[in-house]
Amino acid sequence: MAVVSKTRNMLEGLVREGSFKWLIKNRTSFDEEFEEIESSPSAGRNWIPELSPVANIVIRRCSKILGISTSELRENFDAEASDSLKHPSRYARNILEYCCFRALALSTQVIGCVADKKFRRLTFDMMLTWEFPAAASQPLLNMDEDVTVGVEAFSRIAPAVPIITNVVIADNLFEVLTASTGGRLQFSVYEKYLSGLERAIRKLKTQSESSLLATSRSAIGEKILEVDGTVTSQPVLQHVGISTWPGRLILTDHALYFEALRVVSYDKAKRYDLSEDLKQVVKPELTGPWGTRLFDKAVLYKSVSLSEPVVMEFPELKGHTRRDYWLAIIREILYVHRFINKFQITGVEHDEALLKATLGIVRVQALKEISSATPVCYESLLMFNHCDQLPGGDLVLEALAKMSSSRALDRTNSNPGGGIHSVSALSMASNLGFMFGTTSNVNEAGLCVGEITVGERTPLERAVKESITNHKKVVLAQATVDGVKVDGIDTNLAVMKELLSPVTEVGKWLLSLAYWEDSLKSSVFCLGLSYIIFRGWVGYTFAFMLIFMAVFMVITRCCSQGSVDELTVIAPPALTTVEQLLAVQNAISQAEELIQDGNIVLLKTRALLLSIFPQASEKFAVALLVGALMLAFLPIKYIVLLIFLETFTQYSPLRKASTERWTRRLREWWFSIPAAPVVLERAKEDKKRK
Repeated sequence: MAVVSKTRNMLEGLVREGSFKWLIKNRTSFDEEFEEIESSPSAGRNWIPELSPVANIVIRRCSKILGISTSELRENFDAEASDSLKHPSRYARNILEYCCFRALALSTQVIGCVADKKFRRLTFDMMLTWEFPAAASQPLLNMDEDVTVGVEAFSRIAPAVPIITNVVIADNLFEVLTASTGGRLQFSVYEKYLSGLERAIRKLKTQSESSLLATSRSAIGEKILEVDGTVTSQPVLQHVGISTWPGRLILTDHALYFEALRVVSYDKAKRYDLSEDLKQVVKPELTGPWGTRLFDKAVLYKSVSLSEPVVMEFPELKGHTRRDYWLAIIREILYVHRFINKFQITGVEHDEALLKATLGIVRVQALKEISSATPVCYESLLMFNHCDQLPGGDLVLEALAKMSSSRALDRTNSNPGGGIHSVSALSMASNLGFMFGTTSNVNEAGLCVGEITVGERTPLERAVKESITNHKKVVLAQATVDGVKVDGIDTNLAVMKELLSPVTEVGKWLLSLAYWEDSLKSSVFCLGLSYIIFRGWVGYTFAFMLIFMAVFMVITRCCSQGSVDELTVIAPPALTTVEQLLAVQNAISQAEELIQDGNIVLLKTRALLLSIFPQASEKFAVALLVGALMLAFLPIKYIVLLIFLETFTQYSPLRKASTERWTRRLREWWFSIPAAPVVLERAKEDKKRK
């Protein structure tokens, strides 16, 4: 009785102090539960003093769902958890997670749980409580504002319900949901999102039970995920070669189907496989009338099974949001099958992987409905798309595959009554009212996803966090790249000239030495480098240069203390459009001349090798023979030394006259060599088109 009285007095004190003012301003379920706890004779026994009042209320809800008392829940946690999880600094949050995950694993077994308003409120309150689990961490809430949830709480609790999110894309989903609320999730937005999920699930169930493609997809149990082109005002156009057909596009969890539209019906569906390894390429494409590339509103599909690529166009008046959505969901199915084939995933885990991709598409459909005015990056909300773009995404997929491979053992050893892992996506699908995959005899105990564990981060979570950290670095680096891009050929050349100015200065200095403008400096440089080559110290010299550069970088970093010197470039006078076109034409002409000169060199070399001009070929053959003998009998360092001395001393006072004379003779010899003949034949154009 003393404990009960003490607990009751503590609760009354909290109310008097204002800690529960945010709960009693408007009548909510918290008020009723608080009053029930206060009046209960077992209040002390069902109250955990290490937890905050809000956390105690949430755990009380969990105990009702599980059918056991709060004290029994605590005893189970103390018996199952390791000593590190029961450390006083972590005890409150870990026991809260334990109770929440167990309650969610049982709650998600109820068919239609997402539509239950009590379930929605429970999951949100779990996130809210996760931020303030301990008795010493009372939430400081403004009674004039709705309570909100942060990203860490959302990313920790929400993935326990696979339909809501998963650990890979939880942060990105939270960012979308809180785009207009300052980075904190409100319950109204969260409930709106779950309502959208409910409608998307009903749509998926209806499509799966429909007669669309019934014959084509019945053999492997394909599920229809999306259909487009049924509305006359929003057709889908298929382009193959120069032919175009309007029709209906259907995406399943294994393939893409297109049914060409006839007068009153659809033609037989053409199937484009996404599940087999056919070297498929799915990418955005430009389309336009008569083969022009004007409109960025299409998706190109190419594989080794097709003689030519197929282009699916999604016409819309403004933007290309419709195309971006289809591109993302087609790639998601393609990437999940690549994941399955790469890691050879079979059985229940195969269906689980497919359902992860399916649930990702369902989430995107829900977000499209509730945030139609806000542009959404679909790729970041689809797990396998995101891993394809995320730095270290391959490591995330490896962790996911290892988790799948160990699931068979977990299925054998897991305890259905007291596990602390999250519910599986596959069992979640059956509880939502539709079956998925062909695997039978699935039980909940054998399908624990294991993406979340109480008080710890799984290898998958660690891989995701590391990848997200690296992704942030890449985003910051890309922002600097985008910030320094300039327009105009002349401006870009000016920037490049300024960046290469140190190299240019070094080159000018070397040329001045090579032309012996200062005989003393050139002599010292020639003797010094010759001695280095003779002693075989060339490798050490390059190593010393690399060390010097590294030391220079370290000293610069220490001296700069984080500040970055901006590169100052004098912008050239602005060019008109005509002047820019002339500059481009001039650059193209110069490039053409360089290519012509290169072809002439190659043709003259061909003439020498084929002895079209015998006298020149004989001299060339003798030169090759001398070079071969030198390589065969002289050490490499002597050859390098001879080449260096021959090159560097050409314009020395002693050799300048002879060099000019021999250069002239060599030029005359080269000009006397005829080029090998070339005959141009035009390929016959195949005018036959399918």
